[in-house]
Amino acid sequence: MHGPAMSGWLLMALCAVTGAYCLLRAHGGSGEERRTARAEALMGFSMAAMAVPAAVVAPPAWGWALYAVLFGVAALRALWFSRRSGHHLHHLVGSSAMVYMSVVMARPGGAGHSGHASHAMASAGGVPLLTGLLLAYYAAYVLRSGARLIPVTAATAGGGAMVGGPSAGGWGARPELALACRLTMGIAMFAMLLTV
Repeated sequence: MHGPAMSGWLLMALCAVTGAYCLLRAHGGSGEERRTARAEALMGFSMAAMAVPAAVVAPPAWGWALYAVLFGVAALRALWFSRRSGHHLHHLVGSSAMVYMSVVMARPGGAGHSGHASHAMASAGGVPLLTGLLLAYYAAYVLRSGARLIPVTAATAGGGAMVGGPSAGGWGARPELALACRLTMGIAMFAMLLTV
């Protein structure tokens, strides 16, 4: 997760902006939409914190345990709400992946204990099969989200509304922005998993 400094800062900024937009989305919509937006904001901000280059700001030793506990609770919450919405199953996978990455980084010799980026990436050592399954899941998720994003934009353009113009529900209620945020977080999760 703490690769070269420039890519770490870019990933951090992208996740932080995505988390901020999701937090803004949490102020409107139905109860289910607010719950989903809050879960996505938590994921975005936490991914931003995990992406800060370790050479610049070394995480405290207890930080990885805190992430593991936080995302363990988020995984249980997603499991509970998955009874109502299938999208919470994605949150369950995402929270579980964050627990997995936190545990890998907390281990002695993990990337979270090293300041040198190339050494950290080489010694992280997650479970190859689990890492591979998560990478495959997020690759499929990113491709699916990207494909879903195209028809929403095309439908908006074909429906007579201006592309990029305000919608009836305001800019925070635009479905293509929510999809773009999910796509962004999927790409970021894929990138973070590559370093495990």
